[in-house]
Formats: sequence, structure tokens, C-alpha cells
Amino acid sequence: MSSADAGRRSSAGQRPRAVMSWSSGKDSAFALHEVLRAGELEVVGLLTTVSQAYARVAMHGVRRALLEAQARALGLPLQVVELPAPCTNAEYEARMGAWVESARAQGITRVVFGDLFLEDIRAYRERQLEGTGLEPVFPLWQRPTPALAEAMLDAGVEATITCMDPRVLDRSFAGRSWDRALLAALPEGVDPCGENGEFHTFVHASPDFAAPLAVRGGEVVEREGFVFADLSPA
Repeated sequence: MSSADAGRRSSAGQRPRAVMSWSSGKDSAFALHEVLRAGELEVVGLLTTVSQAYARVAMHGVRRALLEAQARALGLPLQVVELPAPCTNAEYEARMGAWVESARAQGITRVVFGDLFLEDIRAYRERQLEGTGLEPVFPLWQRPTPALAEAMLDAGVEATITCMDPRVLDRSFAGRSWDRALLAALPEGVDPCGENGEFHTFVHASPDFAAPLAVRGGEVVEREGFVFADLSPA
């Protein structure tokens, strides 16, 4: 189906087809929750970049097996873009470009992102999708993060810190639950949602999961300037 066909279908009253840009963390989980709650888009899958060499979610370091468990809990198919390690920007853009062509063939016209307030990241995503027939959607954009963190917790989002920047957080935060006790312990200046890259999370419970995921903690290692806490299915 062409993007024009998809546009005609949307204008005829059917909801636009969308994929969720899925990091495996709390922000993408809550952005998906807000989109599902609003009911204006038909979410047809999760889009995730995975390291070919390590079979882990890029940046978050989450095992592919856990990513697949999240998709099953949500009842949504995964659309995985595999990236080499290391991956140049040109190679990244080429592989994402191939995915865009596949998405258009599926009648997808929206990509949902969990970004909160970083203008440069939003502008980059908008540039990458400009002229592709895919429109970016930012359901959490500029919501104050202290209140947003509380809303996530109130909704039943449960997450664990899987990657953190030791320049701004002590190593002891790696592998901790992202909860109100952790929020209270964050140093001054650290965003409660980690939007400045202070930390990344893995969501093991969400209001949209069929059931919570059982996970167990493992080794904590430092690699390329970040501290990673390994998680595996329990």
C-alpha cells in the first residue's frame, strides 16, 4: 500500500497506522500507554534497534530475549533493525531508510517517540522522517518530568536501571528499581526521568502488559564510559 493509499484510508475514517519507537524503557512504555489510551492511532508494532554482535537493545544493553518478552506482554509484533558494532551514522541511516520503505509498504504513517524535552533529538527525528510519508508523534513532549515520573508510577510502570552515566550517578544506582525511593535519592540536577542521558531503564511492568515480567539481576560492568546492569529472564 502506498503512503497516498494510507492517507486516503485515514481520511476515510480509519485510524492512522503507527509503530512505537521502543527503547525497552519507561518513557517509550508510557508514551505507548498514552497513545493507546487516546485511541487516535492504530499501533501495529514496536520498532527497536538491536546490536547484531551482542543481541541487545542499542544503548540500553537489554537482552533481546527480554525485548521479545515485552512484545509478547504487549501483544505487538517487533520490527527490529539490526545494527553492526561499531555502527557509523551513515550505516545507521541506511538501515533505518530500508525500514522506512518497509513501513510505507505496510501502510504505516506514524512513528511514536517517547522523547520529553530535548529539542535537538526531536529535530533530528523530524529531519530523518521529513519527506518519507511517516509523521513523528511525541505524546509526552514537554510534560514536566517530576510530575511525569509520578504519573508513570501511579499508572503501574515498574522499571529497573540498566545503564547509567557514572559521571553523574554513583555505580550503586545500576540495577536499582526506578521507584519513589530512587527518585528521592537522585542527586540534585539529575532528571527524574533520566532525559539528559543520566540513566536508561528496562520496563518489566506496565498497565498495557498482559502480566508483569519476571527478571533477575546479573553482572554490573563498565563499558565505553557507561555502567550496565545485566538483566535476564527469571
